[in-house]
Amino acid sequence: MKHVMEALRKREAEEKLPVIRMEIDYELVTLHDAMIAGDTQQMTKTKRRLSELRKQLIEWSI
Repeated sequence: MKHVMEALRKREAEEKLPVIRMEIDYELVTLHDAMIAGDTQQMTKTKRRLSELRKQLIEWSI
């Protein structure tokens, strides 16, 4: 049973990791645009989201 659970976790990670990476890329573009525009509110919001995505990436990479 342990091997089945590990296999399921690995498959789920293989599906989730590319999605998380795409979200990070999108948020980085958003952050760049906010920095160019000088929009500090959007910068803060985007940094918060990037922090959440980083945690997810680390969690699913393990």
